[in-house]
Amino acid sequence: MSELLEVNHVSYAYHSIDGETETLADISFHIKEGEFAAIVGPSGCGKSTLLSLICGLLKPEKGENPARWQKHRRRKKKRIGYMLQKDYLFEWRSIYSNVMLGLEIQKKKSEKYTKRVDQMLKDYGLWDFRDVRPSQLSGGMRQRAALIRTLALQPELLLLDEPFSALDYQTRLSVCEDIYRIIK
Repeated sequence: MSELLEVNHVSYAYHSIDGETETLADISFHIKEGEFAAIVGPSGCGKSTLLSLICGLLKPEKGENPARWQKHRRRKKKRIGYMLQKDYLFEWRSIYSNVMLGLEIQKKKSEKYTKRVDQMLKDYGLWDFRDVRPSQLSGGMRQRAALIRTLALQPELLLLDEPFSALDYQTRLSVCEDIYRIIK
């Protein structure tokens, strides 16, 4: 199996007027294709910061930038899907245009991708709600829409940052089953 991700001696700190808060110090690990990894720790320990570094939203203060490591090794850049803790759906867009957003941004709104999105909307019970606004959906439905948006670009690396923590127990079980089917 080839390496999908490598993090080398990454450190990161948040800076404010009051000083510096070291969040990550000398973090190193690698993940091979097909592996499943979990980052665990108490609230505020840097899990979300690490995921933001991996997908390139933040740049490390020390160490090699995880989002660029393939480029340094002359490898094709990996497609990363990042599902945040909140759904971040845009209220002025319909559910359909929200789930198509990544495809629009990357100019990949082709028949192949559109058919896949349509099928996911049907599979996850959102097809009949594709023309409504996010405020008209339950929390679980909004999270499923965010999941479809994340998966629409067929990422090779899927980062999930506690995306179900705000859901009630029953909805969390349902959405987790969806994730399990996709990973399987």
